[in-house]
Amino acid sequence: MRYEKGHKEQTRKRVVEVAAARFRAKGIEGTGVAGLMADAGLTHGGFYAHFKSKDDLVREALATSHARNREKWIAAIEAARDRHEDGLEALVRSYLQTAHRDRPQAGCSVAALAPEVARNDPKTRDIMARAADEMAVIIASELPSAFPEEQARETAYAIFALMIGTLQLARVTTDRALSEAILKSGQDAALRLARQEF
Repeated sequence: MRYEKGHKEQTRKRVVEVAAARFRAKGIEGTGVAGLMADAGLTHGGFYAHFKSKDDLVREALATSHARNREKWIAAIEAARDRHEDGLEALVRSYLQTAHRDRPQAGCSVAALAPEVARNDPKTRDIMARAADEMAVIIASELPSAFPEEQARETAYAIFALMIGTLQLARVTTDRALSEAILKSGQDAALRLARQEF
């Protein structure tokens, strides 16, 4: 059977999109290639026509989900500026909201997968480390201009780490009211850190 030009690229892209969502929702180890390919509407045997290994797919899925999150962050900041609001506050509040807590498959890959990726190979870890660095740069760019460059970078990493930890803790907490309180306290703490209010 002949396929239209670009069919293979479109199929690969579909597999990567499905994988990015499944890995964030179920974990890398909790996601088998056969089930993933079935979700993409393909057979298990077709996997190796697109990827050398599952690790290759993991790396591409991480890069894809990071690119999407980066776009979301920038859009949230720009939308806040258009409303004459604080970009960092909008970013923190959108990251630490119940919709993000409840939909890891559509959210931040760092929060969803960092512990698992930390046990992975250096190439995969490097992709996530670069993603985290890019997110810290975005946060740093929204800090008050009074911050010296090195302090802005350190503070940005601290804010991002606080956001990730808050989201992870809110996800594991089974008491909904407590989970909501954790999200709110994380928002407040991140913004205090950004404003140096102690």
